[in-house]
Amino acid sequence: MIERYTMPEMRRIWSEESKFRKWLEVEIYACEALAELGQIPPDALAQIKERANFDVRRIAEIEAVTNHDVIAFVTNVGEYVGEAARYIHLGLTSSDVVDTALSALMKEAGEHLVTRLKQLREALLAKAVEHRHTVMIGRTHGIHAEPITFGLKMLLWVDETERNIRRMEQAVETISVGKISGAVGTYANVDPRVEAHVCARLGLKPARLSTQVLQRDRHAEYLTTIAVIGSSLDKFATELRTLQRTDILEVEEPFRKGQKGSSAMPHKRNPITGERISGMARLLRGNALAAVENVALWNERDISHSSVERVIVPDSTIILDYMLVKLVDIITNLQVYPENMRRNLERTHGLIFSQRVLLALVEEKGLSRERAYELVQRNAMQSWRTGESFRVLLLKDGDVTAKLSEEEIDKLFDVSYHLKRVDEIYKRFGL
Repeated sequence: MIERYTMPEMRRIWSEESKFRKWLEVEIYACEALAELGQIPPDALAQIKERANFDVRRIAEIEAVTNHDVIAFVTNVGEYVGEAARYIHLGLTSSDVVDTALSALMKEAGEHLVTRLKQLREALLAKAVEHRHTVMIGRTHGIHAEPITFGLKMLLWVDETERNIRRMEQAVETISVGKISGAVGTYANVDPRVEAHVCARLGLKPARLSTQVLQRDRHAEYLTTIAVIGSSLDKFATELRTLQRTDILEVEEPFRKGQKGSSAMPHKRNPITGERISGMARLLRGNALAAVENVALWNERDISHSSVERVIVPDSTIILDYMLVKLVDIITNLQVYPENMRRNLERTHGLIFSQRVLLALVEEKGLSRERAYELVQRNAMQSWRTGESFRVLLLKDGDVTAKLSEEEIDKLFDVSYHLKRVDEIYKRFGL
């Protein structure tokens, strides 16, 4: 657990106390089922349910001797329960407890991440609505292309976030399975009805078939999904960082009273939170690779995945939770500078309307595309080199004015032309 980046809810889910509590639930629910099947006396079940408890420090003491965490746990529970403890863990193997409990915790963590993603969607949607008609330059290859609106950029991220919500919901469904099927998954020493009862109590479904463990493609799907979502957040943060550059400054992440940007340069307002989000996404992608490596285990199980999952499962959910909290804050409190957007739009002296001129010469005046491209490009390159107005240069070019009047050229430099479908796009989102 990464203390610096752990939010309270994830701290609760992934604490040692929470893990052992979930293990205990699995053991008690298994005892309930065994009692229903007549394999545990009712008074023994009552004793187990009344007395069953554990002490994290005591488990650690026992594990130092046994070198086995589940045995240490069961031993400690037995110290609380007394004689009836002989019925605890009856017919179960360690992975029955560990894997089923882990699924329950991953389900809980995943559902929490879905809630966070929905908060991000709402923050983005609010910005999309607010800036529906806030004009800015669209960039391809980092170079000015044609006008868009800042709202469209936010709406694009809404769309991607909605896909991420569906991805996370699917990953939660995939991992929401348990197994109480014994040492190699054959139910030789435990009735399948025990599994059904335990899973029902935990809000899980029994795996159709398992070995000693649940198959790790499930965990890989969950963690690669988290990595994909993290990469989306990286994308959003990278864009905002780019737009915050001094020479662009179209948006700015929150910079609150008392905050310092640099120990050396008092003027600095650095996009540190966005940079942190981008950096943490790299951790998620690395953890996803480890999860994929865990899929291939020997035969019915080896233990090579266990140590890895102790790190990557809690840490990935913790990291993504933190990233989502921070990005929601950035989006909600984002400083948007429409005047700078307009100024940047005009920096290329009208070059962003080159396609409009090209299409007018081809579609309306009958020039070949090659000839029209030649006329437009030569004036565009001159404007690029000299800083002269692209419109003025076109008006000076006799080959162009032979086809287009001044009035026609002026109409081609209307920003609103590029935004005429904005409302149509918004309608696709019910807006």
